Amino acid sequence: MYVCNCFGVTEAQVKKHAEAGACTPRQIASACKAGTDCGSCVRRIQALLGRGACPKPESANRVEPALAEPALAELEEAA
Repeated sequence: MYVCNCFGVTEAQVKKHAEAGACTPRQIASACKAGTDCGSCVRRIQALLGRGACPKPESANRVEPALAEPALAELEEAA
C-alpha cells in the first residue's frame, strides 16, 4: 500500500527505513523523500512509526560506528 503518492513510497519501504534506524518522519523523509512534497502522508508515516515500525528503544539508542565517528570528531575539535 502506498504511503506517499508523490514519490511512490510504500508502507513496506517506510518500515524498512524505520528498521534501519529512521525513527521520525524527518528521518524517513531524508531516507526516501516521503513527506517532502505535499505533506499529506506525514500523519500516516507518524502512525506507522508509532505502531512499532521503529525498533525498540534499547536498540534505537545503538549508534552505528560509521555514524558516530563524525560526531566524535566534532566533539574533539570543540574541546
